[in-house]
Amino acid sequence: MMDDIEKIILDENKIQLIVDRLASEINSDFDSSEIIFLGLLKGSVVFMSDLIRRINVPCKIDFMAVSSYGSGTVSSGNVKILKDMSMDITGKNVIVVEDIVDSGNTLCCVMEILRGRNPACLKLCSFLSKPERRVNNITIDYLGEEIPNEFVVGYGLDYDEKYRNLPYLGILKPEVYS
Repeated sequence: MMDDIEKIILDENKIQLIVDRLASEINSDFDSSEIIFLGLLKGSVVFMSDLIRRINVPCKIDFMAVSSYGSGTVSSGNVKILKDMSMDITGKNVIVVEDIVDSGNTLCCVMEILRGRNPACLKLCSFLSKPERRVNNITIDYLGEEIPNEFVVGYGLDYDEKYRNLPYLGILKPEVYS
């Protein structure tokens, strides 16, 4: 797998510093209020696992599975909800946890659905953002890092369900997916 990586852009130490910073911001903002962390499967699992272990306020977790990529490298624009969350979020503090905000298509759809469920507070925490790719205006309340418009894998992010287990974030060689 490592032979498929062109360049490491975030090593394990940098990733942990980012997660520490985001957890500190969330802990400060929510003080003692309970939070429901809603992970968007599958990419957010590694990031969310690290993040919630650093949260000092009461929290619960839930998941949604949404897709707009299939096995490709570019968002199709067709968002599908494959698994809905199981908790009632009415009147609750909710933080949606995402691995990467690319076009924003998926998150606009998810956030609209969640707003309709009347949470007390709805925030977005994303490990990564590719602002160059954005086609929808989406507010990221807690942002780990902006990255260039490169196809990245590792730390939960995949290409065709591979590379999620890499402990760093790397740029995938184009010949792997072209």
